[in-house]
Amino acid sequence: MDDAVRRREMPQRQAVADYKAILKDIIGRRPSGLRGRLAEAMGKNRSFVTQITNPAYETPVPLRHLETIFRIGHVSNEERVAFLAAYRRAHPDRLQTGHPPAIRHLLLELPDLGDEDRNRKLDRLLQEMAVQVSQLLMDLSRLRNYPDWVAEWEGACCAAQKAKHCTEEPP
Repeated sequence: MDDAVRRREMPQRQAVADYKAILKDIIGRRPSGLRGRLAEAMGKNRSFVTQITNPAYETPVPLRHLETIFRIGHVSNEERVAFLAAYRRAHPDRLQTGHPPAIRHLLLELPDLGDEDRNRKLDRLLQEMAVQVSQLLMDLSRLRNYPDWVAEWEGACCAAQKAKHCTEEPP
């Protein structure tokens, strides 16, 4: 790696370390067990949470996890503003709207499988699937015509079925 490339990467690394220091401070002021709750909510393991909250690691915090961190960590508006300002400095192209996309929650009713370990595995499987589907939808939303074809599909599908759930697939 030549010196010019190294000099360009140093400010970016420092900017990542800056927002991770803010996040580490926020998490450090919360009750114990937060890292575990964050890991579970994100469908990751605790070591991932440690990597994204420790300024010593270069692993950036993925945009898709910000709202989960804010919600589970009960991050105040002031803390959120400070964190997002530092995050924006590190990743200027990731936050076009100034905040991560809104997250909505869905409650699922599932049968009890009669075994705590099986129930936990099913919960994790469904949670991971939801995260992957959400990531795919967020990636699709970056396509130029995404809003047009989704609106068209939703309108045609739901109007034809006059129901809350559409069974047709998008074009």
